[in-house]
Amino acid sequence: MTTAALAGLLAGYGIAIPVGAVGAYLVAVTARTGWRTGAAAALGVATADGVYALLAVAGGSALVPYLTPVTTPLRWVSALVLVVLAVRAARTALRAHRDGALASRDDGSAPLSPARAYATFLGITVLNPMTVIYFVALILATGPDAPASAAERTAFVTAALAASASWQLLLATGGTLLGRTLTGPRGRLTTALASSTLIVVLAVRLVG
Repeated sequence: MTTAALAGLLAGYGIAIPVGAVGAYLVAVTARTGWRTGAAAALGVATADGVYALLAVAGGSALVPYLTPVTTPLRWVSALVLVVLAVRAARTALRAHRDGALASRDDGSAPLSPARAYATFLGITVLNPMTVIYFVALILATGPDAPASAAERTAFVTAALAASASWQLLLATGGTLLGRTLTGPRGRLTTALASSTLIVVLAVRLVG
């Protein structure tokens, strides 16, 4: 079971550490809204990773033939959602700067509460079926050492979830520190626009 837990930790960090569009958006949201909202968003990402790890150890190899045909459409949807969020964040930052204060809002209409942040980031991450394919490939590659018993599978999934959560929370902490450092209106506007640009670039690379 220790071996399965170690494999889960390595798998969780392996899928979480490469910072893509979702990670960049997580940092940007946390910088604008604070730790509680950022932590909720981070746990939303980790939950999706945990669900996909569970699907993988529960027979995910059988799902791959069904997921492969829809991988590209889902990646396009994920990229489109991220671009829309980035554009709305930039628009809100510009409007708030013009009005003299950068509000903690994600779209100019409703506050981004922790619950809403969790649901948003869970949804964005679930749209990436490559995560389950990654876990399945990793498990198949381990051959006889793959998690077999229920206890080993539980240990693998729990460790993968913990690894993803710890990394996403680290990103959220970075966003919190960034928000506290750039407290001036000009600095926060610059950060918001730079992060929105980065998110768009990474989203385009997602489908490139």
